Amino acid sequence: MRYFDRKLAIPGAVQREAKAWLVRLTSGEATTEDADAFRRWCDQSPLHAAAFSESKRLWQALGPAIYAEQQQPSRPALKLSPNLGRRAFIGAALAGAAYLAVRPAFDWPTLPGMSSDYHTATGEQKQFVLGPDVTVEMNTQTQINLRRPSADAPGIELVTGEAQVLIRTPAATPFTLYADGGEARASQAHFNVRHVDNDVCVTCLAGRVWVVYHGNQSELAAGQQLTYNSRGLGRVVGANEEQVSAWRKQLLIFDHQPLSRVVEEINRYRSGKIILVNQALGRRIVQARFTLNQLAEVTALIRDAYGARVTTLPGGIVLLS
Repeated sequence: MRYFDRKLAIPGAVQREAKAWLVRLTSGEATTEDADAFRRWCDQSPLHAAAFSESKRLWQALGPAIYAEQQQPSRPALKLSPNLGRRAFIGAALAGAAYLAVRPAFDWPTLPGMSSDYHTATGEQKQFVLGPDVTVEMNTQTQINLRRPSADAPGIELVTGEAQVLIRTPAATPFTLYADGGEARASQAHFNVRHVDNDVCVTCLAGRVWVVYHGNQSELAAGQQLTYNSRGLGRVVGANEEQVSAWRKQLLIFDHQPLSRVVEEINRYRSGKIILVNQALGRRIVQARFTLNQLAEVTALIRDAYGARVTTLPGGIVLLS
């Protein structure tokens, strides 16, 4: 009842301005000047801040509906009209979703992988078993489909995200993990596969893993890893096993990596979005270790360590400059 009372009290012009701010802030092109202007707009009255919160809430609630809509290509597109109220905003959200599809730099709202056999949301981790001998652990923002090319050949497809597979006893037919056109095969092993931004990194933690990509094959022993992508199959290198498996202990470990890379990784676990708007700041080299329950304070840590300016916006958006 409180929601409807507040919604009716907000003038239509303020609601339209709130939606316009939502579109601007989720465009991936928001600047610090935008942030300052947005703060001034919110400070005009409690109704302004409330209007933005309601717009954001509706946007997030529309995530599943947007996804379902995108799965029906033959359905006619909604026509936008300035007087259609909520329906018009649904249309705007759909248009925004199409825009976000070509601008992955800003992924709010996050759409769940509802078409996958298994998926995790932002910050979520889970595991499942395939028979008595195979356990699959899933990290944040991961989508997995079951794959069984034959009755005695178990397998999964890592659509996106990160997974760790434990195969306890040798099998006559190797278990296969498919990812982005490549395969990781093993009959008794423990290995980690990360498939993010069109790069696939396979790390062998125990046993042996064979990685096949476009007709080329490499064998990994424990403590080794390789990456493949559109440039081909990379060379086998030594792995930092503690860093690779840190997520299973609720840790993030960064060893001499640029701050931009650190922010990208933190965004995989954190609701909202941290946006670096200072390229020089993004090139700063970082050595750090965070627990996942520290992510709420991580921007303050970056501010204190590197003198970054932190601008906090509604919806978990933080600008670092």
